[in-house]
Amino acid sequence: MAEKTENRGMKLWKKILIIAVVVVLVLILAFVITVGCVWGNEISSASSLRKIRERNDEHLDGSVYTMTVKGGFYFDEFLETGGAKSDSELITFITDHVTKGLIDMGISESEIACSSFTAQTADGDRLFARNYDFSKTNTCIVFTDAGNGRHATVSTVDLQFLGIEPNNDVEGLMDRITCLAAPFAPLDGMNDAGVSCGIYMSYQGSDEVVPTNIDTDKPDITSTTMLRLILDYADSVEEAVELVSQYDLHDSASTSYHYMVADASGKSAILEWVNGTDATDNDGSKRELKVIYNDDDAHIGAMEAEADYQWITNFILQPGYYADDYEKAGLDRYNKIGEVLKENNAVFADEKDAMGLLRTVGRRDWDNDDGNGCTVHSVIYNLTDKTAYWVPNENFDDPTAWIFIDLNEGKLTVPEN
Repeated sequence: MAEKTENRGMKLWKKILIIAVVVVLVLILAFVITVGCVWGNEISSASSLRKIRERNDEHLDGSVYTMTVKGGFYFDEFLETGGAKSDSELITFITDHVTKGLIDMGISESEIACSSFTAQTADGDRLFARNYDFSKTNTCIVFTDAGNGRHATVSTVDLQFLGIEPNNDVEGLMDRITCLAAPFAPLDGMNDAGVSCGIYMSYQGSDEVVPTNIDTDKPDITSTTMLRLILDYADSVEEAVELVSQYDLHDSASTSYHYMVADASGKSAILEWVNGTDATDNDGSKRELKVIYNDDDAHIGAMEAEADYQWITNFILQPGYYADDYEKAGLDRYNKIGEVLKENNAVFADEKDAMGLLRTVGRRDWDNDDGNGCTVHSVIYNLTDKTAYWVPNENFDDPTAWIFIDLNEGKLTVPEN
């Protein structure tokens, strides 16, 4: 009798143990499903981050990464809720939506001195070229998917602006989560409609740099999220201008910027927010958008009037804005780019040939008039083919540094050693 009772007791404990194990497994499965539903895209995006080029501190090279962002990364919600009037508001939005308020995020910007131009190849492909001049930093080439009216895009992000220190690599889960903010901080890029854009410092203000900070009843947008707006939704230069016109711009990091956008038709435009002259442009809230199109820029100058292409550095192009040329930051680079483009009517043999002009005005081959230490990256976007060549820190003589980007396939190719 005692033996039967003992056997029944053992069977009961086995049942209880089995039930407990099943309950635990169900809870784990429910947790996994919940995490997948809530953070599925974020997990996929963070997992896709990989290093494609090692740092070289002696050459001021940071590490280069790539990441494919899944889903809409909440940019639709950002626009629907009225955008952001400041970096802090943008950071709050990213923290609340990307990490569900569990992990603080950050975005910042600093003084960047860059150059861009539009051109074409001998075969007629339209090009958008860009040098990003700053200091040693890690960068990430970011792909985003199409969906819900958004274009597929590729863009370059300086990871220092997300809080990844220049002398540190992306290491561990927390750094990967930090990189999820990357889609909100593009510096240049291209979408699958063949629209490309870039951001450049403009140093506006007579005594100190004054950021654009317009405050009307329009929704709000910051510097890099304006680029994201263009990349995600513009089919052409005209649409880009129309989109931007619907928002109040709030420049980031207490500084001012102007912008250039181009498309596969050969159309381009420079976007500037100004109020009078540099001597009077000391109230960022009073600035208004001025658009300079490549086929309507005779008022800028004789060289611009003759050209179907455009180029930009770091000073405002509105006529009469400055009292003299001494105040125009990057004028030397601007003149050099204009001269070279005029010589060949902005036609290059191919993208690699066009990269030669970016090399000419880079940090290492040009006596630049600012304190930026290096050209972080140079890129030639082919707006016709939706491809690009991307080179880190003027490593033009290193065949392994010529990263090829194919937006059609949503991938890049890194040459082997």
